[in-house]
Amino acid sequence: QVQLVESGGGLVQAGGSLRLSCAASGSIFRFNAMGWYRQAPGKQREMVASMSGGDSTNYADSVKGRFTISRDNAKNAVYLQMNSLKPEDTAVYYCNAERTYYSGRNSYTQNYWGQGTQVTVSS
Repeated sequence: QVQLVESGGGLVQAGGSLRLSCAASGSIFRFNAMGWYRQAPGKQREMVASMSGGDSTNYADSVKGRFTISRDNAKNAVYLQMNSLKPEDTAVYYCNAERTYYSGRNSYTQNYWGQGTQVTVSS
């Protein structure tokens, strides 16, 4: 069973920074990709940043140049450095991990989620 535990959320003023951490139970090499999503009140969950094999990264347009995703394989952790935060970044941030399982010629992909961490940016 995969467990993802986020930390690092909090209240910060606009223009400030926060660093979110996601600790995985076991090696993160098992995953096709890991990333961060967020969900603001009344809105759908959206992808913020993701990292796949070969350290390929992808960012939502709204956070490009401000957020950076990284990982530490030795610590089985993924991070999201958030700079120049804006009030519209306020949301619950979720860590995500995607893993593909193989059985003979069949395969399926499973997504795992953390419990979320609240980020609030005041104006």
